[in-house]
Amino acid sequence: MSENSLRSLLRLDSSLIMGVVNITPDSFSDGGRFYDASQAVEHALLLVEQGADILDIGGESTRPGAAEVTVEQELERVLPVIEALKAQITVPISIDTYKPHVMRAAVDAGVSMINDINGLRAPGAIEAAAAANVPVCIMHMQGQPETMQASPQYECVVTQVEAFFKQRISTAIDAGIKLDDIILDPGIGFGKTLKHNLELLNAVPQLRLRTGCEMLVGVSRKSLIDMLLGRAVDQRLPASLGLAVQAILNGAKIVRVHDVRETYDAIRAVEAVRNS
Repeated sequence: MSENSLRSLLRLDSSLIMGVVNITPDSFSDGGRFYDASQAVEHALLLVEQGADILDIGGESTRPGAAEVTVEQELERVLPVIEALKAQITVPISIDTYKPHVMRAAVDAGVSMINDINGLRAPGAIEAAAAANVPVCIMHMQGQPETMQASPQYECVVTQVEAFFKQRISTAIDAGIKLDDIILDPGIGFGKTLKHNLELLNAVPQLRLRTGCEMLVGVSRKSLIDMLLGRAVDQRLPASLGLAVQAILNGAKIVRVHDVRETYDAIRAVEAVRNS
């Protein structure tokens, strides 16, 4: 699927499922099960078969406490997977990175979207994204993965995240990125307490309305479920599905998930009722 086809996909009325492909040895959700490129490709193809509308390829863990990897390490992880998938599927691919060099190399390899947890704030990132001329996802994160969950504090998390989004949108537009190409992610679990996360999930309609941008929500298997219910990572599917459905009903355009088939069934069933 071409870059323009991804834009068309984003304009459809239906919500979109983004399947997660972590090519890392230390992901919180899969513990490096798909670190090998061939296993990552096999897993990505399975996600497409299960109903993923977009694949999000990442080569650096962003779990709380995660250490950075070099540009070279990240490229060695993601490029072979992207190239193999481009030869086999038409589903658009997103690159999950905050590094400008990785953005450029991934777009050259054929990805259709940049998903940046750092909100295009790294030196050169916004210029790389503008030159790529693909849709971008700007996420809010307080702090950095190594320390973001140490003691996150806000006067009003919704107001501050909204202000961050508006500032980043303005900067992105000034750099040449079109408003229609900007997607926003409130960054659930990225420098937030349980209370902050719940307030942001509840504020998705407000954030969407006040920024004029579509929203991406990622809650799959995250620790807020453990905080709410006392569930280990492998026991978080029911709550992940509930939160994904809640996000879609609140107006989120994209949900980023690990369990694609189950999410597909839950969301499409709810959409069938809503659209009847």
